[in-house]
Amino acid sequence: MRTITRLFLFIGIPIIVAILAYGFLSRAFLRAVDAKNTSVVLVEIPQGSSFKDITRLIKERDVVRHAWALEILARVRKVDTDISAGEYEFSPSMTPLEILNKLIKGEVLKRRVVIPEGKSIWEYGTLLEQAQLLPQSVFDPALTDRRLLIAAGINADSFEGYLFPNTYEFSKPVTPKQIIWQMLEEGEKRWTPEVSANADALMLSRHEVITLASIIEKETGKFEEQATISSVFHNRLKQGMKLQSDPTVIYGIKNFNGNLTKTDLETDHPYNTYTRWGLPPGPICNPGESAIKAAVEPAQTSYLYFVADGMGGHIFSATLEEHNEAVNRYQRGRGAAPQPAP
Repeated sequence: MRTITRLFLFIGIPIIVAILAYGFLSRAFLRAVDAKNTSVVLVEIPQGSSFKDITRLIKERDVVRHAWALEILARVRKVDTDISAGEYEFSPSMTPLEILNKLIKGEVLKRRVVIPEGKSIWEYGTLLEQAQLLPQSVFDPALTDRRLLIAAGINADSFEGYLFPNTYEFSKPVTPKQIIWQMLEEGEKRWTPEVSANADALMLSRHEVITLASIIEKETGKFEEQATISSVFHNRLKQGMKLQSDPTVIYGIKNFNGNLTKTDLETDHPYNTYTRWGLPPGPICNPGESAIKAAVEPAQTSYLYFVADGMGGHIFSATLEEHNEAVNRYQRGRGAAPQPAP
């Protein structure tokens, strides 16, 4: 019995301890918290977080058993623990090693935001909020921030027209300035030397080009019509005629109810191109690349008028007589607002 006892003390206990230790270390370093639970857990890592701070955040979200397990794994693997800030997707089914690999690779969650052509910047905040990037109440004040406008070299009251419509991907945390700057950079890519040369030939500033492009964008949903729409506005400007663009009037009406009336057309304000000559003071939306191109490459026509044909397109006319005939044919009886004489 003494011999058996001694064997147990010298062999059995170490084996039991080793088995227990292996089980503990295996659970800590190799096994997921819950291999069957694939639910997504979002962890947002702030800028400047230390690796210890990060492991604690992950532990608090119950996707690892021990924060120190990630720290030890990182030391053993001798990896760079300068982790990119952002939003990460984890799950309780991931092992500590899988979590560590995701961190060191910087695989942050990208939230997609689709900004269609023709949107006003005052609609962007809603889209960003829907993407859960930041609240509209946080984004909107930046749109008129004088310091940001000056830094961007924009001599206007807001970024209207300059935040290029596109599909973007952002990761939290993100600031309004970072979002605005990325959109400005996208717009800068579209302002090619060719666009600049054409604008110079037409003696139009960038602000004027973007303003005209925004009107073209709002006037037609057909890309193939944009150059012809542009020609109408260029021709009217050359002849000293008012642009008479409904979208500009609408832009200047606070809380527009969707029904443009004769009174609206006759009520003067800075964006009413029925009561004022020339371009309005600034863009009325954010135009896409094709509208910008159309603004500086108008079709060569003699058209001075156009009217919606009821099918998404327009009928163009060179004379007032032709235009009135088109209006009688396509708009009378449809509840359209009476058009003032040009």
